Amino acid sequence: MRLGFHVSIAGGFKKVVPRAQERQSETIQLFSRNPRGWKYRSLDIEDISIFKKQIREKGIWPVFVHMPYLANLASTSDELWHRSLDSLIEDLKRSAIIGAHFLIMHVGSASDKTNGLQKISEGINQALSRIQNNVHLLLENTAGSGAELGHTFKQLRDIIDHVEDKERMGVVLDTAHAFQAGYDLRTETAVLESLAEFDRTIGLERLHLVHLNDSKTAYGSHSDRHWHIGQGQIGQGMFHILHCTQLQHLPFIMETPRTNLKEDLINMMKVRQLLAQTSLSP
Repeated sequence: MRLGFHVSIAGGFKKVVPRAQERQSETIQLFSRNPRGWKYRSLDIEDISIFKKQIREKGIWPVFVHMPYLANLASTSDELWHRSLDSLIEDLKRSAIIGAHFLIMHVGSASDKTNGLQKISEGINQALSRIQNNVHLLLENTAGSGAELGHTFKQLRDIIDHVEDKERMGVVLDTAHAFQAGYDLRTETAVLESLAEFDRTIGLERLHLVHLNDSKTAYGSHSDRHWHIGQGQIGQGMFHILHCTQLQHLPFIMETPRTNLKEDLINMMKVRQLLAQTSLSP
């Protein structure tokens, strides 16, 4: 198991590894550009060269790139769908340049779920056929707020089922989102049952990353609010997630709330304490 955080690229990619080291990260997630806009600058090759050298020297791996939030391949708007496709294509290219083997995407929203899921698969097929590199595309499960898709394991499987290049497809399991969507993670039994359902529906071999986040909102709330490890509604379930043998080989990345470095270090310390425990305190 390798632990890490989502790390800011503010000031350039050469700033990422020092920030990751401050947070005791062994693996990282980052955006390749502004996550809340469509416009982007070309990557600075010298900046990327420094980043890749630092990654090698400090032994930080794997590297995950997260797509911007605006993309929605489930959209019925032709303009938004094509902009979303272009966004996916761009980040597949950028991920390879950065040296990341994984690109994470939120699947999108649609009132017509069947049509939305079909459009997502169609967009992924176009993107993967046009950009044939070694980057794997990982679908992230969601909390299911409003018309949000991807909150059930079956919806994620339905998308993958209609993708032609299945070898490049995988999943990120966000613990907060799963809990908010109705997959219980509060006890050892609940964790094992939820993972068994994941395995039956998608297959654990497609799981490449765990987003380790506690939930500020209630079980089945469909309200996406991340919270600090062990302090949210999942609570002691974090111990069972971390000690689950089916997940031990995976990287775990935290996206817990932060206003400063101290909060990240507290969350990292909490995770390491839970891993060091052999049982829960009564």
